[in-house]
Amino acid sequence: LVARHQRNVYRLCYRFVPNHEDASELAQDAFVRAYRSLEKFEGQAQFSTWLHRITVNVCLNRLALKTPKPAPLKDVEQTPGREERVDEAMLRSERASRVRAAIARLPEKQRATLILRVYHDLPHEEIARALGSSVGAAKTNLFHALGNLRKLLAAESNPGNKPESKNN
Repeated sequence: LVARHQRNVYRLCYRFVPNHEDASELAQDAFVRAYRSLEKFEGQAQFSTWLHRITVNVCLNRLALKTPKPAPLKDVEQTPGREERVDEAMLRSERASRVRAAIARLPEKQRATLILRVYHDLPHEEIARALGSSVGAAKTNLFHALGNLRKLLAAESNPGNKPESKNN
């Protein structure tokens, strides 16, 4: 089970704490918790959904205990391609870093929903099961997460403008 799900669990943890060491530790904690709770798995959902829920809970618990570390400047997804110029790669890396920082500032449920939907491409039904909520709540959390993310990024790029004063 670990071999089959290790990559996805690690990737999910890394989206919560964009630091490889912390993400590895969280993934290990999630597998230990899942192993200890295996007899409680009733099979009403897919095993991966059950494991996602445990992983999200481990990540949220850890984040509640300590402040997330700043995102690293470089990560595997941001390695420039051969055709990409260095200045373009730096701009892309900077944008990705700002987005990660803004995601880290979202409320926990919104952040978890956004990570599961956007980065792990889970359907709303699976997100709802993983977070212990309804499908409607998962959709609403995603809607609010995207809106809040948009506001956070707009406020950061225009520090003089207050996003609340804009008419939508």
